[in-house]
Amino acid sequence: MITAVLFISFFIMLIIGMPIAICLGMSSALTVLVASATDPKFSMLDLSIIATNTYTGTAKFLLLAIPFFVLSGNIMARAGISTRLVNFIDDCVGHRKGGMAIVCVIVACFFGAISGSGPATVAALGAVLVPAMIESGFSAAFSEGLMATSSSIAIVIPPSIAFVVYSSIANTNVGEMFMAGIIPGILMGVALAIVVLFEANRKGLKPSHPKRSWKERWKSFREAFWGLLMPVIILGGIYGGIFTPTEAAAVSVVYGLIVGMFIYKEVKLKDLFGIMVDSAKTTGGIMLIVASASLFSYCCTLFGISQAAQALLAKVSGNQIVFLVIVNIIFLIAGCFIDANSAMYIFIPIMLPVALQLGYNPIAFGILATVNLAIGQVTPPVGVNLFVAMGLKIPKAVTEKKTGEEYHRVTLPMISKAVVPMIIACLVVLLLVTYVPGISLVFSK
Repeated sequence: MITAVLFISFFIMLIIGMPIAICLGMSSALTVLVASATDPKFSMLDLSIIATNTYTGTAKFLLLAIPFFVLSGNIMARAGISTRLVNFIDDCVGHRKGGMAIVCVIVACFFGAISGSGPATVAALGAVLVPAMIESGFSAAFSEGLMATSSSIAIVIPPSIAFVVYSSIANTNVGEMFMAGIIPGILMGVALAIVVLFEANRKGLKPSHPKRSWKERWKSFREAFWGLLMPVIILGGIYGGIFTPTEAAAVSVVYGLIVGMFIYKEVKLKDLFGIMVDSAKTTGGIMLIVASASLFSYCCTLFGISQAAQALLAKVSGNQIVFLVIVNIIFLIAGCFIDANSAMYIFIPIMLPVALQLGYNPIAFGILATVNLAIGQVTPPVGVNLFVAMGLKIPKAVTEKKTGEEYHRVTLPMISKAVVPMIIACLVVLLLVTYVPGISLVFSK
């Protein structure tokens, strides 16, 4: 009965459209109340455990990295790094067939390494890249779908907030998680670039401009250099033992301020308050989810749900291959409905012990889970990146050569159809990192 209360209340609230943090927290609180009132074994429970467990779920030193990475990403976005990255990558590959869409994939990977957030990457780059892709001959639905899918790589390419969350749950080294995400992130980018080439050939598209000279490339590289250097400093510092991941996040904020205020000179003192407010809103949303998901996970453990699920999973799977198939299916379905951080807290405590029993590396398992949840950012009905991309205002002057303030609108069915080949490409990468875990461990110590 207690298990039914927890999950039925959770899914009812999810179906009626309540925020995921509220769904997790309210269903957990309701379950605690029902258990204390109906089961003598849990009669000592009271609402104080809710406060205790939500606090302990967020009071981890490692999680301090989240607000700093969010803040540094917002600073670099305001500093104009997105335009400079687009110009540099466009100078390098824009002369190829379907070049502007390939630019979208590459820039999304680089910007994801700065922001660590899929929706933030869509919002920062979409207004520039989607109109450019449409003008080069791609459909609006394909352009927005590619922008959304490319931006999902942001949670796989380090530094990634999802890796910080996973490491806090699984007690893994977040520096090793960051390094392990490099190859899978690049593979996802390559897979999407192949989809772009097929689409460009199918539509017979021409390059958007002639090949740039080395002088032009050098000029745009110098402009983008300080933004490109940020991930290098973070990963180099962590991997070289100069600072911890949490310290690296703080260093990234200081670096972002120096670049934004003194090198690019696009961030002014008056902008800092707005940047801080935006960062606080984003961080507050993430930490509320973490707190609620921690409570939900505690309830699963307290009422024996996690242990029963682990036993069932171990019994059903039998061997590593079957287990990984089941895990991928569960994560892919979960990614359609809940965000990556919530899914981590719900499923990792159940799945990871079984994975370890079967001899699967915990770092590789974290990459497997994150790639699954990255795909979930573009799978309907709750693919957050899709909705951010659909919310971009693309003037009809771009899509239909009209003037005025009319805007082109891509519907959910249109973009859902457009992302199918992109999701298939990402699933191929998922299979690779699942069954060849060495791909993820190339740079791990």
